[in-house]
Amino acid sequence: MKLRKLGRSGVLVSELGLGTMTFGGPVDEATSHRLLDQFVGEGGNLVDTSNVYASGRSEEIIGRWLSRQDRSRVVLATKARFRTADGANDLGLSRKHLLHAVRESLRRLQTDYLDLLQVHAWDPLTPLEETFGTLHRLTEDGAIRYVGVSNYRAWQFERALQLCRARGWHEPVSLQPQYSLVARATEFELVPMCLAENIALLPWSPLAGGFLSGKYRQGVRSSPAGTRFGDSKDLEFYAKRFENERAARIVDAVRNVASEAGRAPSQVALNWLLARPAVTSPILGVRTPDQLTENVGATGWSLTEAQLAALSRASELDVTYPYDQRAEDQQTSDRRLE
Repeated sequence: MKLRKLGRSGVLVSELGLGTMTFGGPVDEATSHRLLDQFVGEGGNLVDTSNVYASGRSEEIIGRWLSRQDRSRVVLATKARFRTADGANDLGLSRKHLLHAVRESLRRLQTDYLDLLQVHAWDPLTPLEETFGTLHRLTEDGAIRYVGVSNYRAWQFERALQLCRARGWHEPVSLQPQYSLVARATEFELVPMCLAENIALLPWSPLAGGFLSGKYRQGVRSSPAGTRFGDSKDLEFYAKRFENERAARIVDAVRNVASEAGRAPSQVALNWLLARPAVTSPILGVRTPDQLTENVGATGWSLTEAQLAALSRASELDVTYPYDQRAEDQQTSDRRLE
């Protein structure tokens, strides 16, 4: 895998990251460690987790693996925001909860620093000054190296970024949103913002929960056991999202390009995403070594311009002002003073 800069920072991360939401849940510890070993062996270094994945077991599993590794070779990212216990302050982005969450993540991960701490989502109750002032302090104290955010809207990210600039605090260097051939609304505001501000884009669910892997030929309602949709309690929610004309069009396009390119559908979907502007490292979610092998096979080659265009056409969204082409033309047209 190639290495890419983590936004405006000087840190280099692998062009694919390993997501670990399944660790401690459907993926046992032995398999989790095999996946981590395999990922690093393939040239990967960005490992992404959260303090709420499997109620903290994901971090514990990574910590036991990390204790046997050269810590400096791993770029370790975790998150804090969501509920970790039953107390009134056991969630959110307050100073109280953030300091506690970071201390517990360090303990579970068996490390004395986090390379990237990401706030997991917007907290409407806590002032940004409190959240990002605390993150600045944690960075100055050496507990974290860089700050990132996940699931922010563009205006929320910009508010945080401009606050940090005004106060001289460490600025967020990355954004982790949902982004795939299925989820392209990310391109309306978030992608242009990341390009303008030199922010690393770390897409989660780059295969739309496995929908783009080629497994679901008959729709998600017929998903086999052992797959994300087949094991999900929210099958009807996913069915409403993925069993429609646009989703079928995307799947057909991915299959056609995969057949033409001699690649797996998952590799085609990931390669399309890797070629998108601002994208740094899509975060893979895998359960088996074979899935990881297939996903890593998305690197080292490129789709043709025609293939990229075919996938983009099939997945384009119906949009209105201010995101339609007419509005775009108005923004980019030449202006002349009379």
